[in-house]
Amino acid sequence: MADTQPSAPSLYEAREPIFPRRISGPFRNLKWWLLALMLGIYYILPWLRWDRGPAMPDQAVLLDLANRRFFFFFIDIWPHEFYFVAGLLVMAGLGLFLFTSALGRVWCGYACPQTVWTDLFILVERWIEGDRNARLRLHRQKKWDVRKARLRLTKWVAWLLIALATGGAWVFYFTDAPTLLRNLVTGQAGPVAYTTILVLTATTFAFGGFAREQICIYACPWPRIQAAMMDEDTLTVGYRDWRGEPRGKHRKADGAEALGDCIDCQACVNVCPMGIDIRDGQQLACITCGLCIDACDDVMARIGKPRGLIDYLALSDEPRERAGHTPRPIWAHVFRPRVIVYTALWSLVGVGLVIALFLRPDVEMTVAPVRNPTFVVLSDGSIRNTYDVRLRNKHGEDRPYALSIDGNSDLTITLEGEDDLVVEVPANETYLQRVYVTAPRATPEAQNERTEFVLRLEDTTNGNTATRDTVFNGRDN
Repeated sequence: MADTQPSAPSLYEAREPIFPRRISGPFRNLKWWLLALMLGIYYILPWLRWDRGPAMPDQAVLLDLANRRFFFFFIDIWPHEFYFVAGLLVMAGLGLFLFTSALGRVWCGYACPQTVWTDLFILVERWIEGDRNARLRLHRQKKWDVRKARLRLTKWVAWLLIALATGGAWVFYFTDAPTLLRNLVTGQAGPVAYTTILVLTATTFAFGGFAREQICIYACPWPRIQAAMMDEDTLTVGYRDWRGEPRGKHRKADGAEALGDCIDCQACVNVCPMGIDIRDGQQLACITCGLCIDACDDVMARIGKPRGLIDYLALSDEPRERAGHTPRPIWAHVFRPRVIVYTALWSLVGVGLVIALFLRPDVEMTVAPVRNPTFVVLSDGSIRNTYDVRLRNKHGEDRPYALSIDGNSDLTITLEGEDDLVVEVPANETYLQRVYVTAPRATPEAQNERTEFVLRLEDTTNGNTATRDTVFNGRDN
């Protein structure tokens, strides 16, 4: 007799796909405007041109990883200026803390790439398969017929094209966009470009089309961190249960006068892209997108009840509202110590970066004495030191730079490979020049162990200068 021992129950519930209903309202319109703005910036930005001279691509925004150079319109970040990038990352983190402490997960609800592309994919899905009820019927239809296959294939192809455009746009930020596009089409681009596009296309297709809310709930760490950024004064999406409960649909039945304003229509649940019921209270999955507010306000308007049953509100206002008082004004929640501290830190970093950007020198060089040997004794008894000098030309054309010794008449300077003291540095490059400094035999510089002096660099085109302190090593007799 066959063994009919029952199988072990599954520890995980199968995911039930979420099909949000179409809704209109202020928050939904705001999300559409932000979606169009951010996607427009993302797709268009690499194609904006900016004259950078003959030696560099004329691209306004370029992350040149090969040469460790970042370009943003008139701003040019060199490898040794990576502190600008670090500062921007610090500002991004502080900005996330700031907005979360003031308004909850507004980044997640309006600007996170996962949210933006999921909104776009849901919009395409709605165009092709219909609104929520039509999509639910199609999902529950077990038998695949021609219509279901046609709708699903059309949707998946549209998603794949969006995902391909997403991955393709990303690689254009790292090299000259028109050149790379031509190389991609003709098959001449490098394997890294094709691999990057393939990976980003696959992840965008999977995350935006199928995983959706699962990424926000399980993959993203921010829902678990946000609690440390929020307090009872944070404005976030909430349900006024003291006004809505007890809920009920039958408004003409006996005892209807004891019911709250909520008619249990499920509109707030049906529009939620995370599939949660905001009436159950604050939840990890809520991204505070405000769509439930639009849905509930629409229902309240139709049944003649005041709007705001679901709204952006602070937990600290609950006792006041339960007692029938008006909540505190928004500014009282926003301008509190935590938010002010985050704003001050964010502003401080930003102001520091701006000051550093405009105060950075136009002419730069680094001086490294050659230590092996420390000095050389020439045939006439004079002492010669050798230095490796790196000259940095930040301009879009070749520039002549003159080297000299500032304020020391006993030391003389010569340049390896040059007849005079002028070096031609190519545009947008760092040039290594070997420099020899010599002290005659009888001078103090030749006799002393160490003598400090100043090496001076001048841009002969505009007269800007840079100086570096260094040391001349003598005999120490």
